Amino acid sequence: MAEGMARLCDATLAQLPANVARPAYDRAATRIGVVHLGIGAFHRAHQAMYLDDVLAREPQWAVSGVSLRSAEVRDALQPQDGLYALELLEQTPQWRIVGAVREVLCAPHEQAAVLGRLADPQVRLVTLTVTEKGYCLAGDQLDLAHPDIVADLGEPQTPASAIGYIVAGLRLRRERGLPAYTVLSCDNLPDNGGKLRRACVLYARQFDPALADWIDAQARFPRSMVDSITPASDQALRERAQQALGLADAWPVQREPYAQWVVEDDFALGRPDWERVGVTMSSDIAGYDRAKLRLLNAPHSAMAYLGTLLGLETVAEAMRHAALGPFVARLMREHIAPNVALPTGFDAEAYITAILARFANPAVRHRLIQIAQDGSQKIPVRFLGTIADALAADRSIDALCLPVAGWLKFVQQQAQAGTSLADPMASQLAAIALARQADPRDVVDAYLRIESVFGPLGQDERFAVALQRAYAALDPASSEAMQSALTER
Repeated sequence: MAEGMARLCDATLAQLPANVARPAYDRAATRIGVVHLGIGAFHRAHQAMYLDDVLAREPQWAVSGVSLRSAEVRDALQPQDGLYALELLEQTPQWRIVGAVREVLCAPHEQAAVLGRLADPQVRLVTLTVTEKGYCLAGDQLDLAHPDIVADLGEPQTPASAIGYIVAGLRLRRERGLPAYTVLSCDNLPDNGGKLRRACVLYARQFDPALADWIDAQARFPRSMVDSITPASDQALRERAQQALGLADAWPVQREPYAQWVVEDDFALGRPDWERVGVTMSSDIAGYDRAKLRLLNAPHSAMAYLGTLLGLETVAEAMRHAALGPFVARLMREHIAPNVALPTGFDAEAYITAILARFANPAVRHRLIQIAQDGSQKIPVRFLGTIADALAADRSIDALCLPVAGWLKFVQQQAQAGTSLADPMASQLAAIALARQADPRDVVDAYLRIESVFGPLGQDERFAVALQRAYAALDPASSEAMQSALTER
């Protein structure tokens, strides 16, 4: 921060330029009704913004943000009264100050305060963004051997994990005759609410079966789906914020203009009027998850692998490519959408149009090599279900196989160049890539034998032939061959 420059806080809000939006309510009149575990950039750019939008009408939904590990966010935002800037990444960036976060606590340093807030009768909703690893799962169940869970079970009244805190708060409420709160996962994992419920109940059952039964009966764990590209905050963002605000902000956040939040309407103690501010309330979260995986994440991966083979660096650059951009649009409209079971009332064309506009946004620098990581985990959920559905409907899979073949070519290219693969199956993939089979069909067949990736589809002759054909069509050394492969499918 610039030395001597005034800092963003309640007392300096009036100094902001007129073009910077600010809270449209009296912050002092708000009450904390939400505890959020894992107060990182995504929460502050996404869910906190939606809560900021409801506070003018419903002042009871302000946020207590809890960091489960580091004190960095607390130390950055506490002197700012919880205020921070959000930059919406457009050609002409838009700035707003978000005021929904009324306090920030660091759990390792302020455990009593966190537990006290969870037991506060005014708190009705606990939300969390702790990434999948923060759930301490083994498959779909809680990993009772996880070091964090083992430690918390040894002293459940002084937890460290997200699961431990959620259950400790519910235990205090039960002891005090208070109703159970709703726990809303905002992490992108399938059946997030179901996984969280099972983890909390199993954890409680290890030391208090009656508490486990009470949580299972009284607490609510709705499912949700979230979507918005949120690049990490960096010094360049801090400098842009300082210039836009005329004030110093220790930790601004940024995201693309598009944001989606779909929530299952299952709450124990009421909820904000989220429909008014653009949240979709739905009973078919799985349908929205499926739409996102297949219509957003799959094209992302298609651009990552095919774009990297073409020597491109970013998603926006891939969309501007004369052959790849149109291919991605055709892939979505003609080959993915017809093979996806979508939620009732879901407007596929509007969704696809919005996604293509997001992809083309030059203000969001989303690097293809980052999206290309962990392909062995992404390919099965992003492409293979669509391919299996297309085969079952006797539809062509040639276009759908091209991104999968692009992943295989990417693996070959990285391994043969001596570049380490960012993938949990890196050694197995690299071994196949370095075997240097003369016949491309043998290469494809070797990959298809990886059952953890391809499963039963790897034994389907129709898929094998189409994938071999797509693999043979891709030649990164020839721009003409790449162009032809993309335009002919």
